[in-house]
Amino acid sequence: MSIDRVVFAFAGTVILVSLLLGTQVHVYWLFLTAFVGLNLLQSAFTGFCPLAMILKKLGVKPGCAFE
Repeated sequence: MSIDRVVFAFAGTVILVSLLLGTQVHVYWLFLTAFVGLNLLQSAFTGFCPLAMILKKLGVKPGCAFE
């Protein structure tokens, strides 16, 4: 699995979990959803993604989005 797929899978999981927590526990969990969405948006323009940098250091093979 490439870095790109791991980043997208992680982001999707965090978004779904935070939406569930936002509806079942407390509405403030939706700020986590907004944070992940903003991070994805800025990484689309800048190419900077902290998770991708960590995965690269761990030896996960790079994809074409985060090289």
